[in-house]
Amino acid sequence: MPGHSLTIIGTPFSTFTRTITLSLEAKGLAYKQIATAPHSQTADKHHPFGHLPTLVVHGAGPAGKDFFLRESTAIVRYIDRIAPGHPILHLSEANDMLPEKMWEFVSLVQSNAYPILEVKMIKIRVKHTDEGKLSAAEIGDLLSDAVAEARVYIAKIEPLMASGGFVFGKTLTWADYFLYPLLADLEATPESHLITPRLKEWLGEMKKLAEVKTTEPGTLALGGRPPES
Repeated sequence: MPGHSLTIIGTPFSTFTRTITLSLEAKGLAYKQIATAPHSQTADKHHPFGHLPTLVVHGAGPAGKDFFLRESTAIVRYIDRIAPGHPILHLSEANDMLPEKMWEFVSLVQSNAYPILEVKMIKIRVKHTDEGKLSAAEIGDLLSDAVAEARVYIAKIEPLMASGGFVFGKTLTWADYFLYPLLADLEATPESHLITPRLKEWLGEMKKLAEVKTTEPGTLALGGRPPES
């Protein structure tokens, strides 16, 4: 267990922030959360580019100052180090697969799923729906290229998953925590028709987890929106 208290900087609406809070909840690590939007004054104070999330490790820096840890992959490594116990969230040789395949999947989510699903489609859908200036049909037309790209991504990522259970079958890993917030957002939009039967089954498995239920308030699935500042 860590010797320092933790604060996560980021709105529950942020998918990468939720990845981190999923793990903090699962590993029983106490934390506070400051629900701020990206590029807000608070986000800019904690991250050089105003991105989310930042993990503040209180009193861990020089002379007892707070230590800011930015970028989700760096935060994940810190969590693994201070709380290596259950859930492990990694593959082992016993899984009959190179353990690094889990990080390969995570990278494919970060570099492809986030920009394709969240940036090009979900955020655009939410923005125009909330503005109320375009009809549902007009929004659908606007998103047609993004939907086509998302369909291709899903067709390529699904074969990399196990045939049942979590991303890698019986073993819950970081891959599940990185993918879930994005697919949960997708499920909350009219573009949910892109979700295949295998992904629906996987979503069902994830929803059984206590940490998924605990981190749901403030997300798109429950009507959440990012704070204005």
